[in-house]
Amino acid sequence: MEIGIIGLPQSGKSSLFQALTGLKEGPPGPALKIGVARVPDPRLGKLAELLRPKKATPAEVRYIDVPVPAKGLAGALPAVQRVDALALLVRAFRNDAVPHPQASIDPGRDLGALSMELYFSDIAILEHRQEKLALQLKGAPAAERETLLRERSFLDGVKATLEKDTPVREQALPEEAARALESFALFTAKPWLLVLNIGEEDIPRTQALEEEWRARYPTLGVVALCARLEKELSELSEAEARDFRASLGLKEPALDRLVRLSYELLGLITFFTVVSGEMRAWSVRRGTPAVKAAGKIHSDIERGFIRAEVIGYEDFLRAGSVAEARKRGLLRLEGKTYPIQDGDIVTFLFNV
Repeated sequence: MEIGIIGLPQSGKSSLFQALTGLKEGPPGPALKIGVARVPDPRLGKLAELLRPKKATPAEVRYIDVPVPAKGLAGALPAVQRVDALALLVRAFRNDAVPHPQASIDPGRDLGALSMELYFSDIAILEHRQEKLALQLKGAPAAERETLLRERSFLDGVKATLEKDTPVREQALPEEAARALESFALFTAKPWLLVLNIGEEDIPRTQALEEEWRARYPTLGVVALCARLEKELSELSEAEARDFRASLGLKEPALDRLVRLSYELLGLITFFTVVSGEMRAWSVRRGTPAVKAAGKIHSDIERGFIRAEVIGYEDFLRAGSVAEARKRGLLRLEGKTYPIQDGDIVTFLFNV
């Protein structure tokens, strides 16, 4: 899973990125920053207690932070065009030492500015394709014209609806048209996650703020957090960070909520494998067939797939061991088309 973080200058993007990935701030400049965050999943720890692997590796999320160039946000967007989702960071904190470029704090205004850039970018992409279609139609043989005209028609409809402020992800498109649009990697076709960067004084109101903004933007995922505080906490030991959060009345790291919500927006689930003493969590989209899930691990496993030995997480907990699960008949053999379920523990059998 890959998520692009975008935001206006002085919104706290660097602090959020460092808190998520643990990477220290590099030298200023236009360089792309890519880091990895672990997906929190208490099931991994419980399984490790029972199976006692040499190593337990959680699933990961890749975050991309693109510094906004002098010419504006539009110049940064190509770097995140192929990500799976976008985290739109807007500033809701006040700090006189870090003045806002607009000289006032208005997260709604900033979200509108970010959205407008993304809409404009998508419209420009569609217009470019429309121009190419017009040229192709001029010299196209009769056999190709119908296909080109059909594409032009649905692109006209998508663009017209987009210009009425309806993102592509909310447009009711025929399956064929939706598939054709995937190659364009449109920004408004991706899930959006709104991240409100609040001040420490607003932390007690976190839940109320999230509910308020979800009501205003029901199609967006919403997380409110203090990026500066989360960055500081990420530099403490786990015990120190836990105690500090408890003193603030926080039950869990805000970053865990952000990652979990990202998972939900993308329709992702987690399955587990144990190979050569390593237990590992893997992310796939809900409904992924077993053979494609095998390819997530290695292309050779997908190519030589024979079958999958599967047991659900809850069934395994009740059994307590592989031997007992086998004795109770809880281990199942599934074929290529079996849709992997959240929490499945899978052993892939293959031959290459």
